[in-house]
Amino acid sequence: MEYTWLNPASIVFGLIAWILPFINLAHQNKSANKNWAIFSIASISACSISLCMQIFYTNHLVNIEDFVAIMDTFSVVASTSAFLLVSTIVLNAITCFVYYKNKTQN
Repeated sequence: MEYTWLNPASIVFGLIAWILPFINLAHQNKSANKNWAIFSIASISACSISLCMQIFYTNHLVNIEDFVAIMDTFSVVASTSAFLLVSTIVLNAITCFVYYKNKTQN
């Protein structure tokens, strides 16, 4: 089985996780947008899929015993994964705050 597709797919899902909150916040009429929670759930799901793909790729490297590749890349993968997770949570929290604040004002 080919595992090289996991890294580019992980990047794509990570970008989706960041783009969805911005799309959510870009809606002009926030009070009419009833699907904001679905966008937030999709964003968090995309982040989870991205992180899961990195875990699968690391597992593949362990299975083929490519420990040099693990040692070379794991610190960057770990810090990037943490940054993706924290930034996705913050973006979705901002979205939640904006929509909740807008709901209480109407």
